[in-house]
Amino acid sequence: MASIDILHDHSKTPAQARKAVEDVARKLSERFDMDYAWVGDTLKFNRSGVDGRIALLPKQLHVTADLGFLLSAMKGPIESEIRRVLDEKFS
Repeated sequence: MASIDILHDHSKTPAQARKAVEDVARKLSERFDMDYAWVGDTLKFNRSGVDGRIALLPKQLHVTADLGFLLSAMKGPIESEIRRVLDEKFS
C-alpha cells in the first residue's frame, strides 16, 4: 500500500481555505464517485482504493492518502495532480 503525504502553504483565511477544499472535494466526488465529510477542520474522503484526509492548518494544508493495491502503481501521477490542483487553488 502506498501513501501520499503533502504539506502545502497558503495565504487564505480559514473560511476561504475551507471553501476551496470543499469545492475541490465536490468536483472529485462528482468525477470519481468519492464520499467526503468534514470532521472538525479535516475533510475525510474515500472511495474504493483511496482513504484520505485534508487537514486545514493555519497557513498550511496537510493532505494524506492511503492508496490501495491497484492505485499504488499510479502514486506518482496522483501525487502530481494533487500538487497541481493545490498550486492552482492555493497559490
